[in-house]
Amino acid sequence: MDTKNLGFDSKLIHAGDFHDEYGSAVTPIYQTSTFSFKSAQHGADCFSGKDKGYIYTRIGNPTINALENKLAELENGYRGVALASGMAAVTTAYMTFLEKGAHMISTGAVYGPSRAVIESHFQKFGVEATFTDTSVLENIENAIKPNTKLLYLETPANPTIQLTDIRRASEIAHKHGIIVVVDNTFSSPYLQKPLDLGADVALHSLTKFINGHADIVGGALIAKDEDVYNKIRKTMTYMGGNMDPHQAYLVIRGVKTLSLRIDRAQESAMKVARYLENHPKIEWIKYPGLESFEQHELAKEQMTGFGSMISFGVKGGHRAGEIIMDNVHLATLAVSLGGVETLIQHPSSMTHAAVSKEDKLAAGITDGLVRFSVGIEDVNDIIADLDHALAMV
Repeated sequence: MDTKNLGFDSKLIHAGDFHDEYGSAVTPIYQTSTFSFKSAQHGADCFSGKDKGYIYTRIGNPTINALENKLAELENGYRGVALASGMAAVTTAYMTFLEKGAHMISTGAVYGPSRAVIESHFQKFGVEATFTDTSVLENIENAIKPNTKLLYLETPANPTIQLTDIRRASEIAHKHGIIVVVDNTFSSPYLQKPLDLGADVALHSLTKFINGHADIVGGALIAKDEDVYNKIRKTMTYMGGNMDPHQAYLVIRGVKTLSLRIDRAQESAMKVARYLENHPKIEWIKYPGLESFEQHELAKEQMTGFGSMISFGVKGGHRAGEIIMDNVHLATLAVSLGGVETLIQHPSSMTHAAVSKEDKLAAGITDGLVRFSVGIEDVNDIIADLDHALAMV
């Protein structure tokens, strides 16, 4: 069945899936490391590319390919590459588009390890990086150098919920021949499609919204065109960061409810955000759906929904935030996000602990910032949980 012209919800169910000779109703798990050849010539043809048959799971696997094709259709891309973790996707993107002496520009308030791996590893091999507030387009213009090869955007950013105008940032980068990668984890393709807005690659931690059940770790890169895809695929194959077939099967299962989960979670997130906005112990709150959010109009322009990620600060700073996190009972004190359960965490001391204090403050990651991932529990229970915890401050 040709699924390209189906609606998004239908693609969630059917895109990329295939049925084997036994009529399996769902894509089966090909839990094998290697595939046999029909003959010596068949093996040679597979390695030369004349035959598209399977060779070895690091190179390709039917279950993994089914997920990759589904994700590509959801993002309106050419093809996808599934990887063992979100950070495997990040490092594969860096390895593909950066080289000795290259320079990259990145959102300052980017996921901590995405920044740390540049500063702790890639810089050893001569890679330069400028981390800046990419929501201000002039900052991107001013950071470009003759050796700039990559613009790496995260929007909404983790954990500040800062937005970057993908279309205009991509136009700036492409004038200089710079590849644009957008970490779309916070939105998923249901709420935002970076490739349609001009980016070259959409990146996901599949661990989060796409899988949605906090039971796998995975990543993906979806390329806009064939040339970029081939470069990414080659890097992944040689570096060996491929996903496991069973892991892919679980993501295929999880993603089928993506729109249902996000609709429920973001409906609740709006109610939670309004509750927090009006609470006397909340110093500030950032949620794209609030009219008070400084980039609310941009959110409406490039997103089809506001998501379920909230950042807020409590009066009393870090200690007050600790009290809240230690006194919630429904919300789980844990890193990660985008699952069916509500999660709360302290980025400065947890997900972004490897980033220097100076760099965190420059990116807006203050000691008082609390990140809240709204799940699909009853919203009244979520608000009651926060109300109880805030009463302890």
